[in-house]
Amino acid sequence: MSLIQIRKLNKTYHAEEVETRALADVDLSVAAGEFVAIMGPSGCGKSTLLNILGMIDSPTSGDYSFMGEDVLHLGEVKRAALRKRHIGFVFQNFNLIEELSVFENVELPLMYLRLSPAERSTRVREVLEQMRILHRRNYYPEQLSGGQQQRVAVARAMVARPRLILADEPTGNLDSANGEDVLDLLSDLNAAGTTVVMVTHSPTYAERSHRIVHLFDGRIIMDNTLAETAF
Repeated sequence: MSLIQIRKLNKTYHAEEVETRALADVDLSVAAGEFVAIMGPSGCGKSTLLNILGMIDSPTSGDYSFMGEDVLHLGEVKRAALRKRHIGFVFQNFNLIEELSVFENVELPLMYLRLSPAERSTRVREVLEQMRILHRRNYYPEQLSGGQQQRVAVARAMVARPRLILADEPTGNLDSANGEDVLDLLSDLNAAGTTVVMVTHSPTYAERSHRIVHLFDGRIIMDNTLAETAF
């Protein structure tokens, strides 16, 4: 079953008299439970595509269906509710809030879902333990290493139990050992049933996925399945 279905997706940016086409007639289907890596040179449209899939940005034209829902014809309130409940984000720069502790950073998405304090506490402790960072729950981001901060970021993305994780260069600011560690975490989450779409420049990390989609000048030029998998 397709979790994501996009057809003829286009995104054009306008700045004064300059027009930039970031995405051009992109067709992409992602099955529930799949792990897809998106690759391509800088400026080819990878992050733009990820932002549209995450409902942070909207295309200029085309169709996007998520969980069978026609996303582009939803109002902003319904789109935000869909995003908060079903999509988790992991960024290259961690995007943790410096004034909040590890526990509070991870708890934040659950506050938007208006869960009870007891339910929030249970979920946060569970996911921090899963990410092997529970012992740092009262620390602040500046007290953590880069690898630890990315663990917290993955925990925050997972705490609402989303159907989809969107990871934008999640290893970009990490050394190779911590990068492998983060890929192990994403692979484990995927093996447990979470769909993962990851932007990466690393062929080594991309090969940890089920499929590699190559973008160039806003177009998909190659879509390779790496192994036979059932979804």
